[in-house]
Amino acid sequence: MKKTILTGLFAAGILFTASAQTGARVIGRAGVNFTNITGKDFEGDKDNGKLKTGFHIGADVEIPLADEFFIQPGVLFSTKGAKSDDSEDATTINLSYVEIPVSFMYKPVLGNGRLILGAGPYAGVAVGGKVKFDGDADSDIEFENKVSAEDYANSDNLILRRLDFGANIMAGYEMASGLSFQLNSQFGLANLHPDITGLPSGFKQPKANNTGFGVSVGYRF
Repeated sequence: MKKTILTGLFAAGILFTASAQTGARVIGRAGVNFTNITGKDFEGDKDNGKLKTGFHIGADVEIPLADEFFIQPGVLFSTKGAKSDDSEDATTINLSYVEIPVSFMYKPVLGNGRLILGAGPYAGVAVGGKVKFDGDADSDIEFENKVSAEDYANSDNLILRRLDFGANIMAGYEMASGLSFQLNSQFGLANLHPDITGLPSGFKQPKANNTGFGVSVGYRF
């Protein structure tokens, strides 16, 4: 975990150095996440949870490409997860990520400010996670890329992959003062479940993807 956090800080240092050298602008932002984990179970049936509230905080570097067009790499700390949709088995999955988004932005002048339209990929590394069961103590999430069916079944903890990646879409408005408001949508493409080897006949590899949306407030320095 310490190594991952240091990697995030190193990436942030590179971004800020690049901004100083290119004349780009730094945008600090923070906001609220509304996330879910969607997928399929061992039988191939839909296995979706309910929205969970989290947060994100970090910074982007806005690098000009052409008039009104920018590339915007960033570093974010973001909390995600989901809640169980079973009222008799109230479970909450909490995941924390360091994310590196790279967005392609179109910001035409609109009134005294600029319209914000953007999209691009992101990659994230989980730096921690817990499962909260109603009435029971929290359980740590284990992170593995591959696990045997026996070890998966006998583990007392939820086992997930550490790496996540997917796509971001955003829209908003930036005022002349540099203050901005932004709606973000995120579509995870990585299967969060590990590769489970030795599954019995008739069982399928489960799938789980991070999805969600959020609202950000930013300031361009």
